[in-house]
Amino acid sequence: MLEVREGSCCFPREVLGVNVGLACVDGIIAILAFSQLIRIHTRNSRLGWTRQKVFHLLIGSSNTGYFFFFLITIIAVCKRWQCWSHSCGFIFMALPKILSFAAFLLLLSFWVDLRHQADDDEDYEEEGFSFHEALLEMTLDDPSAHADSLRICLPFRSIRVGSRQKIVIWVTALVFVLMVAFALLMWIGMGSDFINSLSLATVYVVFFAIALLLLGGALACYGILICSKLRRVRSERAASEMWKVAGMAAVSIICFTPSAFVALFTHIPVLYHCQKLDYNGLDTSLLLILYYFIGSSVPSAFMLWIMRELPHAVVPNVHEESRTIAYIPDSSAVVHNPQRWTTSTSLQNQMTV
Repeated sequence: MLEVREGSCCFPREVLGVNVGLACVDGIIAILAFSQLIRIHTRNSRLGWTRQKVFHLLIGSSNTGYFFFFLITIIAVCKRWQCWSHSCGFIFMALPKILSFAAFLLLLSFWVDLRHQADDDEDYEEEGFSFHEALLEMTLDDPSAHADSLRICLPFRSIRVGSRQKIVIWVTALVFVLMVAFALLMWIGMGSDFINSLSLATVYVVFFAIALLLLGGALACYGILICSKLRRVRSERAASEMWKVAGMAAVSIICFTPSAFVALFTHIPVLYHCQKLDYNGLDTSLLLILYYFIGSSVPSAFMLWIMRELPHAVVPNVHEESRTIAYIPDSSAVVHNPQRWTTSTSLQNQMTV
């Protein structure tokens, strides 16, 4: 997998080309994600952090991490950076995966909310529910805090998070702490035979692969449940949203499963280690494409595609003075069928997660 020549560790030509190609793909995805995030924010900046913005931020950050990981790996492995072969390379490998995992775990939590909301809604079959609204347009900010003067200086002060999204945060934080603990152990054992950095990295990769398999299965199950509900709603919008949910569920299970198996049965995720492994360049290249491109780039790009629609522009609320006009009927006029005039106004606040 890696070739050792005259004391230096260099990638085979095929592996080098795949790393450069993966870096370019992830760089393009990151640029698209952050560009779309800026466009979305300019249209509804008054709403604060919506679900759509959070997804774009996580996807953009994850692919940016992969971009730097692939480029630095080429330099660090060939230059035999000791730190890179231990804790530094492990952090650059694990952190983008955590961000991508958090994005799809957050998607699962919203699907769970959407599924139970559909069960609790008595008017579901008449009204239907909007996947676009529930997934993209719901804000994370507390509407009652929009008038708070401190919100300008502390934009995260007014954020309220749902119970299932809190679980996502705690799980992501736990995985991050686990990654830091493994990195510290690698740093402590650097240069000694007591702690094997490759073994620690392999244990972490196996743990993460199992979690990824479970996530893909959960997304597939809830995708099927939501699609079964959406089929009862007879509208073009519901049909479009059903295909989005079905596509995202299919992409998740199809992409996460082979990527997890590559992590479980090969050493592809720990290629940043400078050592000779028993694979040739062509096999390693194909496994790299399967693990990184199919397992990470394709799901991220598909999520960006289903969220490509820009939200509606937010119009500032205009308060108008209420006016009451009294009509005095003429005594000469005879009204046989008086009409009752009623006015009703409704202000629908953005639902919190």
